[in-house]
Amino acid sequence: MRAKVLSSLRRLAMMNPFLADLLFGVVVAGVTLTFGFVSSNGSVDPGHARRSLEIAGVALTLVANLALAWRRRAPVTVLMISCAAAIVFHAAGYDVRLNGVAPLLALYTVAGRRSPAVSVPCVLLPVVSLWHAAFLGPDEFTWPNLAQASIMVAVAWTFGNSTRMLIERNRRLADLSERLRHEQEDKARRAVGEERVRIARELHDLVAHHMSVIVIQAGLARYVLGSDPATARGALATIADTGSEAMGEMRRLLSVLRIDTDDDTDDDTDDADDADGYDPAPGLQRLDQLVERLRSAGLPVEVSIIGQVRPLAPGIDLCAYRVVQECLTNVLKHAGPATAWVSLHYGAELELRVTDDGRGAAATPQENGHGLIVMRERVKLYKGTVAAGSKPSGGYEVVVTLPLSFSHPDDQPPQSHGKPNT
Repeated sequence: MRAKVLSSLRRLAMMNPFLADLLFGVVVAGVTLTFGFVSSNGSVDPGHARRSLEIAGVALTLVANLALAWRRRAPVTVLMISCAAAIVFHAAGYDVRLNGVAPLLALYTVAGRRSPAVSVPCVLLPVVSLWHAAFLGPDEFTWPNLAQASIMVAVAWTFGNSTRMLIERNRRLADLSERLRHEQEDKARRAVGEERVRIARELHDLVAHHMSVIVIQAGLARYVLGSDPATARGALATIADTGSEAMGEMRRLLSVLRIDTDDDTDDDTDDADDADGYDPAPGLQRLDQLVERLRSAGLPVEVSIIGQVRPLAPGIDLCAYRVVQECLTNVLKHAGPATAWVSLHYGAELELRVTDDGRGAAATPQENGHGLIVMRERVKLYKGTVAAGSKPSGGYEVVVTLPLSFSHPDDQPPQSHGKPNT
Protein backbone atom coordinates (compact mmCIF):
# COMPACT_ATOMS: atom_id res chain seq x y z
CA MET A 1 0.00 0.00 0.00
CA ARG A 2 2.74 2.44 0.96
CA ALA A 3 4.65 1.62 -2.23
CA LYS A 4 1.57 2.40 -4.31
CA VAL A 5 1.10 5.72 -2.53
CA LEU A 6 4.75 6.69 -3.08
CA SER A 7 4.54 5.67 -6.71
CA SER A 8 1.41 7.77 -7.18
CA LEU A 9 3.05 10.78 -5.53
CA ARG A 10 6.11 10.35 -7.73
CA ARG A 11 4.00 10.30 -10.88
CA LEU A 12 2.09 13.35 -9.68
CA ALA A 13 5.33 15.23 -9.03
CA MET A 14 6.53 14.44 -12.55
CA MET A 15 3.23 15.36 -14.21
CA ASN A 16 2.42 18.53 -12.21
CA PRO A 17 5.20 19.75 -9.89
CA PHE A 18 3.20 22.76 -8.68
CA LEU A 19 0.26 20.63 -7.60
CA ALA A 20 2.60 18.22 -5.81
CA ASP A 21 4.34 21.09 -3.97
CA LEU A 22 0.96 22.62 -3.06
CA LEU A 23 -0.18 19.30 -1.62
CA PHE A 24 3.09 19.05 0.29
CA GLY A 25 2.62 22.56 1.72
CA VAL A 26 -0.94 21.75 2.76
CA VAL A 27 0.29 18.64 4.59
CA VAL A 28 3.02 20.58 6.43
CA ALA A 29 0.58 23.37 7.35
CA GLY A 30 -2.00 20.85 8.57
CA VAL A 31 0.52 19.03 10.75
CA THR A 32 1.79 22.33 12.17
CA LEU A 33 -1.69 23.60 13.01
CA THR A 34 -2.72 20.27 14.51
CA PHE A 35 0.34 20.24 16.75
CA GLY A 36 -0.30 23.86 17.73
CA PHE A 37 -3.93 23.30 18.72
CA VAL A 38 -3.18 20.02 20.51
CA SER A 39 -0.21 21.39 22.47
CA SER A 40 -2.04 24.56 23.57
CA ASN A 41 -5.32 22.74 24.30
CA GLY A 42 -7.01 26.06 24.90
CA SER A 43 -4.36 27.33 27.34
CA VAL A 44 -1.10 29.23 26.97
CA ASP A 45 2.24 27.47 27.57
CA PRO A 46 4.28 30.13 29.40
CA GLY A 47 7.55 28.43 28.46
CA HIS A 48 7.04 28.52 24.68
CA ALA A 49 4.14 30.91 23.97
CA ARG A 50 2.60 34.08 25.34
CA ARG A 51 -0.71 33.69 23.49
CA SER A 52 -2.81 30.81 22.21
CA LEU A 53 -3.19 30.03 18.51
CA GLU A 54 -5.90 32.13 16.85
CA ILE A 55 -6.91 33.44 13.44
CA ALA A 56 -3.81 35.62 12.94
CA GLY A 57 -1.52 32.76 13.91
CA VAL A 58 -3.35 30.38 11.59
CA ALA A 59 -2.99 32.89 8.73
CA LEU A 60 0.74 33.30 9.33
CA THR A 61 1.15 29.52 9.47
CA LEU A 62 -0.66 29.10 6.17
CA VAL A 63 1.47 31.81 4.53
CA ALA A 64 4.72 30.26 5.80
CA ASN A 65 3.85 26.75 4.62
CA LEU A 66 1.64 27.19 1.56
CA ALA A 67 4.35 29.37 0.00
CA LEU A 68 6.22 26.07 -0.56
CA ALA A 69 3.92 25.46 -3.55
CA TRP A 70 6.06 27.99 -5.49
CA ARG A 71 9.42 26.71 -4.24
CA ARG A 72 10.52 25.39 -7.67
CA ARG A 73 9.53 28.55 -9.52
CA ALA A 74 10.94 31.17 -7.11
CA PRO A 75 12.99 29.41 -4.42
CA VAL A 76 14.67 32.52 -3.00
CA THR A 77 11.36 34.43 -2.77
CA VAL A 78 9.66 31.49 -1.06
CA LEU A 79 12.52 31.29 1.43
CA MET A 80 12.16 34.99 2.27
CA ILE A 81 8.36 34.69 2.69
CA SER A 82 8.59 31.58 4.88
CA CYS A 83 11.28 33.09 7.13
CA ALA A 84 9.48 36.44 7.41
CA ALA A 85 6.16 34.76 8.26
CA ALA A 86 7.89 32.59 10.88
CA ILE A 87 9.66 35.58 12.48
CA VAL A 88 6.38 37.56 12.67
CA PHE A 89 4.60 34.47 14.02
CA HIS A 90 7.13 34.04 16.83
CA ALA A 91 7.40 37.78 17.54
CA ALA A 92 3.60 37.91 17.97
CA GLY A 93 3.93 35.57 20.93
CA TYR A 94 2.78 32.31 19.37
CA ASP A 95 4.44 28.94 20.10
CA VAL A 96 8.13 29.14 19.12
CA ARG A 97 8.17 25.43 18.34
CA LEU A 98 5.94 25.95 15.31
CA ASN A 99 6.77 26.98 11.73
CA GLY A 100 10.42 25.93 11.82
CA VAL A 101 10.07 23.31 9.06
CA ALA A 102 9.05 25.57 6.16
CA PRO A 103 12.26 27.73 6.26
CA LEU A 104 14.41 24.58 6.27
CA LEU A 105 12.54 23.10 3.29
CA ALA A 106 12.78 26.40 1.44
CA LEU A 107 16.55 26.53 2.14
CA TYR A 108 16.91 22.96 0.81
CA THR A 109 15.20 24.03 -2.42
CA VAL A 110 17.42 27.11 -2.80
CA ALA A 111 20.58 25.04 -2.28
CA GLY A 112 19.30 22.42 -4.72
CA ARG A 113 18.40 24.85 -7.52
CA ARG A 114 20.86 27.70 -7.18
CA SER A 115 24.66 27.93 -7.13
CA PRO A 116 26.53 28.25 -3.83
CA ALA A 117 27.14 31.90 -4.65
CA VAL A 118 23.39 32.43 -4.14
CA SER A 119 22.49 29.71 -1.64
CA VAL A 120 25.27 30.38 0.91
CA PRO A 121 24.12 33.97 1.68
CA CYS A 122 20.53 32.69 1.88
CA VAL A 123 21.55 30.54 4.85
CA LEU A 124 21.31 33.67 7.00
CA LEU A 125 17.52 33.87 6.60
CA PRO A 126 16.61 30.52 8.27
CA VAL A 127 19.43 31.05 10.81
CA VAL A 128 17.86 34.35 11.88
CA SER A 129 14.40 32.79 11.97
CA LEU A 130 15.39 29.78 14.06
CA TRP A 131 17.76 31.67 16.33
CA HIS A 132 15.02 34.24 16.95
CA ALA A 133 12.71 31.43 18.03
CA ALA A 134 15.45 29.94 20.24
CA PHE A 135 15.98 33.20 22.10
CA LEU A 136 12.21 33.54 22.67
CA GLY A 137 11.98 30.04 24.19
CA PRO A 138 12.83 28.89 27.72
CA ASP A 139 16.16 30.25 28.91
CA GLU A 140 17.49 26.85 29.94
CA PHE A 141 17.07 25.57 26.33
CA THR A 142 18.45 28.62 24.55
CA TRP A 143 21.95 27.30 23.76
CA PRO A 144 20.83 23.74 22.92
CA ASN A 145 18.16 25.22 20.62
CA LEU A 146 20.75 27.45 18.97
CA ALA A 147 23.06 24.49 18.33
CA GLN A 148 20.15 22.38 17.08
CA ALA A 149 19.00 25.14 14.74
CA SER A 150 22.52 25.61 13.35
CA ILE A 151 22.90 21.89 12.71
CA MET A 152 19.51 21.64 10.97
CA VAL A 153 20.33 24.61 8.75
CA ALA A 154 23.71 23.08 7.82
CA VAL A 155 22.11 19.72 7.07
CA ALA A 156 19.36 21.29 4.94
CA TRP A 157 21.89 23.28 2.89
CA THR A 158 24.24 20.28 2.52
CA PHE A 159 21.49 17.98 1.30
CA GLY A 160 20.21 20.61 -1.11
CA ASN A 161 23.66 21.34 -2.53
CA SER A 162 24.37 17.59 -2.89
CA THR A 163 21.12 17.22 -4.80
CA ARG A 164 22.11 20.09 -7.10
CA MET A 165 25.52 18.54 -7.77
CA LEU A 166 23.92 15.17 -8.48
CA ILE A 167 21.47 16.73 -10.92
CA GLU A 168 24.25 18.61 -12.69
CA ARG A 169 26.36 15.47 -12.85
CA ASN A 170 23.46 13.52 -14.32
CA ARG A 171 22.86 16.30 -16.82
CA ARG A 172 26.50 16.25 -17.87
CA LEU A 173 26.40 12.48 -18.19
CA ALA A 174 23.26 12.76 -20.30
CA ASP A 175 24.99 15.34 -22.52
CA LEU A 176 28.07 13.14 -22.80
CA SER A 177 25.91 10.14 -23.65
CA GLU A 178 24.10 12.11 -26.32
CA ARG A 179 27.40 13.36 -27.73
CA LEU A 180 28.80 9.83 -27.68
CA ARG A 181 25.71 8.58 -29.49
CA HIS A 182 26.16 11.21 -32.19
CA GLU A 183 29.86 10.38 -32.48
CA GLN A 184 29.06 6.69 -32.80
CA GLU A 185 26.49 7.44 -35.49
CA ASP A 186 29.02 9.61 -37.34
CA LYS A 187 31.63 6.88 -37.00
CA ALA A 188 29.18 4.30 -38.31
CA ARG A 189 28.34 6.55 -41.27
CA ARG A 190 32.02 7.05 -42.02
CA ALA A 191 32.60 3.30 -41.78
CA VAL A 192 29.75 2.70 -44.21
CA GLY A 193 31.20 5.27 -46.59
CA GLU A 194 34.66 3.75 -46.39
CA GLU A 195 33.23 0.30 -46.98
CA ARG A 196 31.36 1.56 -50.02
CA VAL A 197 34.59 3.00 -51.40
CA ARG A 198 36.37 -0.30 -50.76
CA ILE A 199 33.60 -2.25 -52.49
CA ALA A 200 33.68 0.19 -55.40
CA ARG A 201 37.42 -0.39 -55.76
CA GLU A 202 36.96 -4.15 -55.70
CA LEU A 203 34.13 -4.05 -58.23
CA HIS A 204 36.06 -1.74 -60.52
CA ASP A 205 39.16 -3.91 -60.45
CA LEU A 206 37.14 -7.06 -60.90
CA VAL A 207 34.79 -5.91 -63.66
CA ALA A 208 37.27 -3.77 -65.60
CA HIS A 209 39.92 -6.48 -65.87
CA HIS A 210 37.78 -9.51 -66.60
CA MET A 211 35.38 -7.73 -68.94
CA SER A 212 38.30 -6.26 -70.90
CA VAL A 213 39.68 -9.75 -71.46
CA ILE A 214 36.26 -11.12 -72.38
CA VAL A 215 35.51 -8.30 -74.85
CA ILE A 216 38.87 -8.62 -76.60
CA GLN A 217 38.66 -12.40 -76.83
CA ALA A 218 35.05 -12.22 -78.04
CA GLY A 219 36.10 -9.81 -80.79
CA LEU A 220 38.96 -12.12 -81.77
CA ALA A 221 36.69 -15.17 -81.86
CA ARG A 222 34.14 -13.36 -84.04
CA TYR A 223 36.89 -12.20 -86.40
CA VAL A 224 38.51 -15.61 -86.95
CA LEU A 225 35.45 -17.82 -86.48
CA GLY A 226 35.26 -18.77 -90.15
CA SER A 227 38.93 -18.61 -91.11
CA ASP A 228 40.67 -20.05 -88.02
CA PRO A 229 38.37 -22.27 -85.91
CA ALA A 230 41.22 -23.35 -83.62
CA THR A 231 42.03 -19.76 -82.64
CA ALA A 232 38.30 -19.08 -82.16
CA ARG A 233 37.97 -22.10 -79.88
CA GLY A 234 40.98 -20.89 -77.85
CA ALA A 235 39.43 -17.44 -77.52
CA LEU A 236 36.12 -18.94 -76.39
CA ALA A 237 37.92 -21.10 -73.86
CA THR A 238 39.66 -18.02 -72.49
CA ILE A 239 36.28 -16.26 -72.28
CA ALA A 240 34.82 -19.20 -70.38
CA ASP A 241 37.75 -19.37 -67.95
CA THR A 242 37.79 -15.61 -67.39
CA GLY A 243 34.02 -15.51 -66.85
CA SER A 244 34.23 -18.39 -64.40
CA GLU A 245 36.99 -16.66 -62.45
CA ALA A 246 35.03 -13.40 -62.46
CA MET A 247 31.96 -15.18 -61.10
CA GLY A 248 34.05 -16.79 -58.37
CA GLU A 249 35.50 -13.46 -57.27
CA MET A 250 32.07 -11.84 -57.48
CA ARG A 251 30.63 -14.53 -55.20
CA ARG A 252 33.49 -14.00 -52.77
CA LEU A 253 32.85 -10.26 -52.70
CA LEU A 254 29.08 -10.57 -52.34
CA SER A 255 29.37 -13.19 -49.62
CA VAL A 256 31.04 -10.58 -47.43
CA LEU A 257 28.00 -8.33 -47.86
CA ARG A 258 25.39 -10.99 -47.22
CA ILE A 259 23.89 -11.20 -43.73
CA ASP A 260 22.29 -14.49 -42.75
CA THR A 261 19.04 -13.66 -40.95
CA ASP A 262 17.99 -17.19 -40.10
CA ASP A 263 20.71 -19.77 -39.57
CA ASP A 264 18.12 -22.48 -38.89
CA THR A 265 16.79 -22.30 -42.46
CA ASP A 266 20.20 -22.79 -44.15
CA ASP A 267 20.31 -25.94 -46.27
CA ASP A 268 23.24 -27.94 -47.61
CA THR A 269 23.30 -25.92 -50.82
CA ASP A 270 23.67 -22.67 -48.89
CA ASP A 271 26.53 -24.18 -46.89
CA ALA A 272 28.25 -25.17 -50.08
CA ASP A 273 27.77 -21.68 -51.51
CA ASP A 274 29.20 -20.16 -48.34
CA ALA A 275 32.24 -22.37 -48.62
CA ASP A 276 32.77 -21.22 -52.21
CA GLY A 277 31.95 -17.60 -51.39
CA TYR A 278 34.68 -17.21 -48.80
CA ASP A 279 37.62 -18.17 -51.02
CA PRO A 280 40.82 -16.34 -50.09
CA ALA A 281 41.26 -12.92 -51.63
CA PRO A 282 43.66 -12.86 -54.59
CA GLY A 283 47.28 -11.95 -54.02
CA LEU A 284 50.66 -12.03 -55.72
CA GLN A 285 50.64 -15.83 -55.53
CA ARG A 286 48.06 -15.65 -58.35
CA LEU A 287 50.18 -13.32 -60.46
CA ASP A 288 51.11 -16.16 -62.84
CA GLN A 289 47.42 -16.83 -63.56
CA LEU A 290 46.84 -13.15 -64.24
CA VAL A 291 49.80 -12.97 -66.60
CA GLU A 292 48.75 -16.11 -68.48
CA ARG A 293 45.24 -14.78 -68.92
CA LEU A 294 46.54 -11.53 -70.40
CA ARG A 295 48.95 -13.39 -72.64
CA SER A 296 46.06 -15.42 -73.94
CA ALA A 297 44.23 -12.13 -74.58
CA GLY A 298 47.08 -11.04 -76.85
CA LEU A 299 49.24 -8.97 -74.49
CA PRO A 300 52.83 -10.19 -74.09
CA VAL A 301 53.82 -9.83 -70.44
CA GLU A 302 57.21 -10.46 -68.86
CA VAL A 303 57.83 -10.66 -65.12
CA SER A 304 61.00 -10.09 -63.13
CA ILE A 305 61.49 -10.45 -59.37
CA ILE A 306 64.23 -8.83 -57.29
CA GLY A 307 64.90 -9.89 -53.71
CA GLN A 308 63.66 -12.75 -51.61
CA VAL A 309 59.98 -13.48 -52.17
CA ARG A 310 58.19 -13.68 -48.82
CA PRO A 311 54.62 -13.72 -47.52
CA LEU A 312 52.96 -10.32 -47.25
CA ALA A 313 50.21 -9.04 -45.03
CA PRO A 314 46.81 -9.89 -46.61
CA GLY A 315 45.89 -6.25 -47.21
CA ILE A 316 49.20 -5.34 -48.88
CA ASP A 317 49.15 -8.59 -50.86
CA LEU A 318 45.68 -7.82 -52.24
CA CYS A 319 46.65 -4.21 -52.91
CA ALA A 320 49.76 -5.22 -54.87
CA TYR A 321 47.78 -7.74 -56.93
CA ARG A 322 45.07 -5.20 -57.76
CA VAL A 323 47.65 -2.60 -58.78
CA VAL A 324 49.32 -4.99 -61.22
CA GLN A 325 45.91 -6.09 -62.50
CA GLU A 326 44.79 -2.50 -63.08
CA CYS A 327 48.02 -1.54 -64.84
CA LEU A 328 48.00 -4.53 -67.17
CA THR A 329 44.30 -4.05 -67.91
CA ASN A 330 45.00 -0.44 -68.89
CA VAL A 331 47.82 -1.57 -71.17
CA LEU A 332 45.52 -4.14 -72.78
CA LYS A 333 42.76 -1.58 -73.35
CA HIS A 334 44.68 1.57 -74.25
CA ALA A 335 48.27 0.87 -75.32
CA GLY A 336 47.52 -0.81 -78.64
CA PRO A 337 50.10 -3.37 -79.86
CA ALA A 338 52.54 -3.43 -76.97
CA THR A 339 54.54 -5.56 -74.56
CA ALA A 340 54.30 -5.12 -70.81
CA TRP A 341 56.96 -5.72 -68.17
CA VAL A 342 56.19 -6.28 -64.49
CA SER A 343 58.98 -5.89 -61.92
CA LEU A 344 58.65 -6.74 -58.22
CA HIS A 345 61.39 -5.62 -55.84
CA TYR A 346 61.24 -7.04 -52.29
CA GLY A 347 63.20 -4.96 -49.80
CA ALA A 348 62.38 -2.57 -46.99
CA GLU A 349 59.52 -1.65 -49.32
CA LEU A 350 57.74 -3.57 -52.01
CA GLU A 351 58.25 -1.76 -55.30
CA LEU A 352 55.96 -2.59 -58.22
CA ARG A 353 56.96 -1.33 -61.64
CA VAL A 354 54.73 -1.89 -64.67
CA THR A 355 55.98 -0.55 -68.02
CA ASP A 356 54.98 -0.94 -71.64
CA ASP A 357 56.17 0.18 -75.06
CA GLY A 358 52.76 1.22 -76.32
CA ARG A 359 51.29 4.61 -77.19
CA GLY A 360 52.72 6.45 -74.16
CA ALA A 361 50.34 8.87 -72.44
CA ALA A 362 47.43 7.31 -74.27
CA ALA A 363 48.18 4.02 -72.63
CA THR A 364 46.15 4.92 -69.55
CA PRO A 365 43.08 7.03 -68.86
CA GLN A 366 43.44 10.69 -68.01
CA GLU A 367 44.92 11.68 -64.64
CA ASN A 368 41.45 12.00 -63.17
CA GLY A 369 40.30 8.68 -64.58
CA HIS A 370 38.55 6.31 -62.26
CA GLY A 371 41.17 3.57 -62.56
CA LEU A 372 44.13 5.71 -61.51
CA ILE A 373 42.10 7.36 -58.75
CA VAL A 374 41.12 3.95 -57.40
CA MET A 375 44.75 2.84 -57.54
CA ARG A 376 45.94 5.91 -55.64
CA GLU A 377 43.25 5.48 -52.98
CA ARG A 378 44.09 1.83 -52.52
CA VAL A 379 47.83 2.47 -52.18
CA LYS A 380 47.23 5.43 -49.86
CA LEU A 381 45.54 3.10 -47.38
CA TYR A 382 48.89 1.42 -46.81
CA LYS A 383 50.90 4.67 -46.80
CA GLY A 384 52.37 3.90 -50.19
CA THR A 385 53.12 6.12 -53.18
CA VAL A 386 52.15 6.04 -56.85
CA ALA A 387 54.11 7.59 -59.73
CA ALA A 388 52.78 7.32 -63.27
CA GLY A 389 53.67 8.91 -66.57
CA SER A 390 55.07 8.51 -70.05
CA LYS A 391 58.67 7.35 -70.52
CA PRO A 392 61.14 9.40 -72.60
CA SER A 393 61.85 6.34 -74.74
CA GLY A 394 58.14 5.78 -75.36
CA GLY A 395 55.46 3.83 -73.59
CA TYR A 396 54.07 4.30 -70.11
CA GLU A 397 55.30 3.44 -66.63
CA VAL A 398 53.61 3.09 -63.25
CA VAL A 399 55.75 2.77 -60.11
CA VAL A 400 54.15 1.89 -56.78
CA THR A 401 55.92 1.52 -53.44
CA LEU A 402 54.28 -0.18 -50.46
CA PRO A 403 56.02 -0.05 -47.05
CA LEU A 404 56.49 -3.48 -45.46
CA SER A 405 56.49 -4.28 -41.77
CA PHE A 406 60.10 -5.49 -41.92
CA SER A 407 63.01 -5.60 -44.35
CA HIS A 408 64.71 -8.81 -45.47
CA PRO A 409 68.53 -8.66 -45.48
CA ASP A 410 69.11 -11.38 -48.06
CA ASP A 411 68.18 -9.51 -51.23
CA GLN A 412 69.11 -11.49 -54.30
CA PRO A 413 69.99 -10.35 -57.82
CA PRO A 414 67.20 -9.99 -60.33
CA GLN A 415 65.62 -13.13 -61.70
CA SER A 416 64.76 -11.83 -65.14
CA HIS A 417 62.10 -13.57 -67.18
CA GLY A 418 62.00 -11.24 -70.12
CA LYS A 419 63.12 -7.93 -71.53
CA PRO A 420 64.69 -5.66 -68.87
CA ASN A 421 62.99 -2.41 -67.95
CA THR A 422 64.08 0.69 -69.79
